[in-house]
Amino acid sequence: MKILIIGGGGREHALAWSCANDPQVTAVFVAPGNAGTALEDKCENLALDVTDHAAVAEAVKRLGVEFVIVGPEAPLVAGLVDDLRAQQIPVWGPTQACAQLEGSKDFAKQFMDKNNIPTARSKTFEVVEDAIAYVEDQGAPIVIKADGLAAGKGVVVAMSEAEAIDAVKDMLGAGKFGAAGARVVIEDFLEGEEASFICMIDGQNVLPLATSQDHKRIYEGDQGPNTGGMGAYSPAPVVTGAVHDKVMERVIHPVVKAMNDAGTPYTGFLYAGLMIDQAGDPYVIEFNCRFGDPETQPVLMRLESSLPDLIQSGIKGALPAAAKWNPNPALGVVIASKGYPDDPKVGDPISGLQVISETDVKVFHAGTRMGDGGAVLSSGGRVLCVTAMGDTVAQAQSRANEICGQITLSGMQYRRDIGHQAIARELADNPARDGEI
Repeated sequence: MKILIIGGGGREHALAWSCANDPQVTAVFVAPGNAGTALEDKCENLALDVTDHAAVAEAVKRLGVEFVIVGPEAPLVAGLVDDLRAQQIPVWGPTQACAQLEGSKDFAKQFMDKNNIPTARSKTFEVVEDAIAYVEDQGAPIVIKADGLAAGKGVVVAMSEAEAIDAVKDMLGAGKFGAAGARVVIEDFLEGEEASFICMIDGQNVLPLATSQDHKRIYEGDQGPNTGGMGAYSPAPVVTGAVHDKVMERVIHPVVKAMNDAGTPYTGFLYAGLMIDQAGDPYVIEFNCRFGDPETQPVLMRLESSLPDLIQSGIKGALPAAAKWNPNPALGVVIASKGYPDDPKVGDPISGLQVISETDVKVFHAGTRMGDGGAVLSSGGRVLCVTAMGDTVAQAQSRANEICGQITLSGMQYRRDIGHQAIARELADNPARDGEI
């Protein structure tokens, strides 16, 4: 079996690694891929322009690819799935119509309001003065979001009116996010604990994947600006069995029904970024129409079912009700480049990767490329995701941080407190272990 994965980030390395570990898979092509996929067994990077949908289809036929996995959001919003399906190519991912859930925050908000999916109250603006007037009327804390795709960085959780007004001016006035910020969605601040709820949908059937929790803020203690994600762990204990049932009933199943009612069945991964309040009620912060990054890395480290089999079942409209998971937690720590998120430095060599070969750890590449003589160089803001397994979240965190300490990249930054909420729960449940954790 040969598979083509579209994308070049940490999510795509994790998808490629998981697929390549399946004995029935003979080759995994990744377009464009990164240094990690270039070095991965059975994987090969393709110098393919993924915005040229005809070229992607030609490559699939030429290489004898069984099916395509579209990893990132931009090709989904651009309609790559639609164009491949038009040529009878099996592909895993939502259509352009469904991908609007991620492509436009305003569309997603209207969709949730229409279908009674719980989310924060919001209003959309295109004029700076109108948006500022709304902020001044509502007060802070308040959330400012660029309407379009902004690589995970178009959200400002403003704790003061001044911060909110600056965000409005940056997006609508100064064009900080280009066309993505030509409209802004301003929404109420929600309190609670965040969780990532990712599932596979084949148009009718839903397969919930292992829960996870992302850490968006760049600094420890959840401080500083939002990023694309500085680390994640799985499972997320805040998603209890009761919360899980509420999410399925109030969020996931309504999405599936509404998309079917609209004549645009949802297929592919669906990511619901949630805020869980003190009563255990979930509210949708955002929808992503693909696997999360960096959630993919710890989630797939725990997956014991065959990912290719699950995806093929999804393409055929026959997803199983459940997958098999390693019961132990996994935790990923993102190593980011100097200057991230505003002005990441690229092109620096990364050392220390060659000594990492332990079975409980996997270093997934994101913003990397191959340099001269086999050197691995940084090529983006989020460079690596060091992912480790453990008997507890604390052990997984300790192991991941230990490996991060063996890697060298000039000016690199990473959080050492990924998973802190789960670890606090572990200590509360078993305080006698405080000394050893």
